[in-house]
Amino acid sequence: MKKLIHISIALILFTFVLLSGCASHPGEAERERGRAEDELILAIGTEPEGGFDPTLGWGRYGSPLFQSTLLKRDHEMRITYDLAADYSLSDDGRLWTVRLREDAKFSDGRPVTAEDVVFTFETAATNGSTIDLSNLKQVRAKGSYEVEFELHEPQSTFITLLISLGIVPKHAYGPNYAGQPIGSGPYQLVQWDRGQQLIVEVNPEYYGEKPFFRRLTFLFLQEDAALAAARAGEVDIAAIPPVYTRTSVPGMKIVDIQTVDNRGIMFPYVPSGRVTEEGYPIGNDVTSDLAIRRAVSVAIDREALVDGILEGYGTPAYTINDQLPWWNPETVFPDGDIEEAKRILAEAGWIDEDGDGIAEREGVRASFTLLYPSNDRTRQSLALTVADMVKPAGIEIIVEGKSWDELKKRMHADAVMFGWGSHDPIEMYYVYSSRYQGVDYFNPGYYSNETVDRYMEQALRAVSEEEAHEYWRQAQWDGETGVSFHGDAAWAWLVNIDHVYLVHEKLDIGRQGIHPHGHGWPITDNIASWRWAE
Repeated sequence: MKKLIHISIALILFTFVLLSGCASHPGEAERERGRAEDELILAIGTEPEGGFDPTLGWGRYGSPLFQSTLLKRDHEMRITYDLAADYSLSDDGRLWTVRLREDAKFSDGRPVTAEDVVFTFETAATNGSTIDLSNLKQVRAKGSYEVEFELHEPQSTFITLLISLGIVPKHAYGPNYAGQPIGSGPYQLVQWDRGQQLIVEVNPEYYGEKPFFRRLTFLFLQEDAALAAARAGEVDIAAIPPVYTRTSVPGMKIVDIQTVDNRGIMFPYVPSGRVTEEGYPIGNDVTSDLAIRRAVSVAIDREALVDGILEGYGTPAYTINDQLPWWNPETVFPDGDIEEAKRILAEAGWIDEDGDGIAEREGVRASFTLLYPSNDRTRQSLALTVADMVKPAGIEIIVEGKSWDELKKRMHADAVMFGWGSHDPIEMYYVYSSRYQGVDYFNPGYYSNETVDRYMEQALRAVSEEEAHEYWRQAQWDGETGVSFHGDAAWAWLVNIDHVYLVHEKLDIGRQGIHPHGHGWPITDNIASWRWAE
């Protein structure tokens, strides 16, 4: 608690200095003062409101930290072992068999057995979390160190659940587990002061590579406070928005990590006229036209968005899964082309007949509303800039910021600036499958394409990742149809936002893989390999 008070005082003092226009900072010696060599203080993201229970979703977007998983992905997205010693899949794709290593223990010294794995998956399947285990028919222990997962039907993406779901101890699980987790991961929880900080220390029972850093303190700071803490020398890592990179922080380096943390425009895909069961309108008579969607997408200059809004910390986005193993690079196209946008519109009969700069067709203006969550400055900037970019082509976009409650009511009839990005290709299925039309946030535009549906079903039923990847790629674009710009242009993907950190200049955070969407703490996925640089 003394350390927290010290940090708060330092932040207040430093904020005062900033406000008075006298930017200053302590030197390197002061940065190091009062911190043991094997301790780190991090301000890398928001506090997980639901706590640290993997069966409730903790750890899906990065390492669960306290728990270990059966399999892992390395920095090149290759599948490796964690608790599993090996695994196999039956020829019909319905039976996964995982053999566990026999030296793994939870932090309380009890061994990790097949019963714990069974308990974890059964608990996750029944507790109503966001983890979809509806295709899991049964999970059963075959002895102490072998587990069988029987599926109702083949599902190639089931392997992602073996990668992402942290194993909890059957003997130590209860109603308070999320706040007092016990696991077999590299760290164990020492203290959690809700809304303030989390302190963890190395799990002495951890079977893997022992982390160099014995003690970690996570501070739950807003972006402004995280920057101030970095400049005051009070944290070793701070997550910051790209705009904060304009000013250097002595003693710290900027580390930007490529992501699939994307932002894009979801278009209502069907004409207006229907309503949901709740009475919310479905469809849009402008965005349901392919020419409008393609003209918007080709008129947008994505590199300009990266440079102008993300300060260069990002990449243009063309799909929901750029650069991941199941991405189809043929989805890339030349953009920022106003003349091509005009040509597409004219060919479809969208002509500016009244000379107001906006095209019309049969009395309908090429105008639609684009919604964004009103508390998100990046999405606001993207929406406003995109509206400016497409106007010369003859398309009007009316930008409105709304609460998520309001977005949920209007997202079936208005375009919305959404963000996605996962290491699981099942996300592509949720977003584009006809099965998920109007289901939660997955396919709010009611997109549907029988060929795309067939490819994605084939991907799910494939018995190898390689085979599945090829079907996912064809669903994006097969030369004739697909969800991408060349096909239905169901979404206009804009950018992938780099995750940007201020990192102590002597701290080596190892080789980072491509990060998923911004939930969780993906930067800690390889924390056992963090070291001080030589």
